[in-house]
Amino acid sequence: MVNIAPAIAERYRAVQEIAREAAQLGLDFYHRRGALQVDHKGSDLQDVVSIADKTLEELIRQRLSERFPEDGLLGEEGGATDLAAPYLWVIDPIDGTAPFLNGLHNWCVSIGLMHEGEPLLGAIMDPNHDELFHGLRGHGAFVNDQPLRVHPATEIRQGLTGLGTTHRRGKENFLPFVTGLLAEGGQFFRNGSGALMTAYVAAGRLIGYYETLIHGWDCLAGLVLIQEAGGRHNAFLRNEGLVNGNPLLVAAPGVYDQLAALVGPSLDR
Repeated sequence: MVNIAPAIAERYRAVQEIAREAAQLGLDFYHRRGALQVDHKGSDLQDVVSIADKTLEELIRQRLSERFPEDGLLGEEGGATDLAAPYLWVIDPIDGTAPFLNGLHNWCVSIGLMHEGEPLLGAIMDPNHDELFHGLRGHGAFVNDQPLRVHPATEIRQGLTGLGTTHRRGKENFLPFVTGLLAEGGQFFRNGSGALMTAYVAAGRLIGYYETLIHGWDCLAGLVLIQEAGGRHNAFLRNEGLVNGNPLLVAAPGVYDQLAALVGPSLDR
C-alpha cells in the first residue's frame, strides 16, 4: 500500500485478516445454530445475544490486543476499554444476530477503527456470500478487490432504500418516513443488518439507508465505506453517538437531500 503510514497500513491489513477469521468462526456457529445458548439483553425479548456473539468478540479482541496492545476497544458485547486512545477499534461480532439465529444469511462481522476521533478504516465480512467490504480513508473502498461506488440515482424512485427500526427511541419517525417514501414512488428493503445495508449503499446496491436508531458498532466501519465510495451521511457521531447511538442516514449524493427531507428534523436532533 503506497503512501500509507506503516502503523495504518498494518492495521488495515490486520482488520481484513481478523474479520475473515472471525466470520469463518461465525459461519461454523451458524451451521449449528440450533444448539446455541441464547440470552436476552435485559427485559427486551427482541434484543438477543448468543454464545456465538460473545465468542467472536472475544476472538476479535484477543487478536487486536495481541497486535496493537496500545489501542482502545469498544464492542457491542464487551463494552469499552480506553475510549480516549488515539486508535479505537469498534466491534460488532455479529451484526444481524436475529437473522443469524433464524437461519437467514443477513449477518456479518463488522470492525471499524477510529483515529483521533474520526473514522479511519473498516471491514465488513459477509461469509455467506464470501464478500469482504473494506475501506481506508483517502484510499478507496472495495468489496473483495472490486472498487465500490454509490448509485447514480437522482430520484428516490430509481432504486431501493434500506430501512430499519426497533421499538427503542425514535420509532415514531419510521412510519412517516415510509409513507413519504412510498408517496414519492420509492421502494424499501430491510434485511436486519445495519452494517450490511450501509455497505450495500456504498456498493450502489441500495440508493440509501435510514435507521431510526443505531449504535456505533453497527455502522462505524460502514461510514468509512460510504465516504470512500462517494456517498453522504448525517452527523452520526454528534452527542456521543458512537457510544449512545443516533439516527443514521447514508445515501448516494443525488438522493441524500430528498431522503433527509423525508426523515425531517429528527435526523440531527
